[in-house]
Amino acid sequence: MAIERRPFQGVLNILSFNRHFYVIGLLVLAGIIAAGFIFHVNHLYLLIIVIAFIYGLFAPLIVSAYVYDFSGYYTFNWLHKLALNPKANHIVNINAGFDETSFILEDHFPDAKIRVFDFYNASQHTEPAIVRARKVSLTYPDTQVIESGNIPVSDQSADLVFLLSAAHEIRSNQEKVVFLKECRRICKPGGKVIMVEHLRDFPNFIAFTIGFTHFFSAPTWRKAFTQAGFSKIDETKFTPFMSVFTITP
Repeated sequence: MAIERRPFQGVLNILSFNRHFYVIGLLVLAGIIAAGFIFHVNHLYLLIIVIAFIYGLFAPLIVSAYVYDFSGYYTFNWLHKLALNPKANHIVNINAGFDETSFILEDHFPDAKIRVFDFYNASQHTEPAIVRARKVSLTYPDTQVIESGNIPVSDQSADLVFLLSAAHEIRSNQEKVVFLKECRRICKPGGKVIMVEHLRDFPNFIAFTIGFTHFFSAPTWRKAFTQAGFSKIDETKFTPFMSVFTITP
């Protein structure tokens, strides 16, 4: 089932899911400008503050448009560079309550059995953006809601396990390690876990300013993979703002 994406769907999703942030931000910006004129703040200083504020609001949208709407992320052609098993017959795709990838995976692996799991926990994953995203997400048939520490799949049965822009929603390092141990448990000896994430690094700081703290650094992820028992960790860049980790049990 091919899902046709609308023009600028990625950036429109960001705006929709984070509208509280932008409404508050624009109100604060208006307040700063008003206060600057009321208290006769030096116009150069005021201009610098306003430009910095506008940058913080709109740079994430520009980068999101690039990554999600113009880079080819949702065509999944970047998968071809990973030398994955073309005959994979058991694929697991795990999301955090917002799934835009399972139907695309189905198109790329038409002969595979795809099982989809959602580890969203309303008591732990409370960000308004996730709550709104879940309301509009198109649910893949037979998607199961699970605990992050318990993936109901047999040991060493999955050829590929996909974690696409989802794993960072697990904020606790202990929970991350337990989750990754589960991913390793279900993965065949010759299988792979494919994780795509923004990182807490300089390019994402330039893109998202303080918002880059929502992501984790590459050393943090590598440490978690190692603690989970993975033997090989490869990282490639998909745009300067996203990393593709290919992890082998």
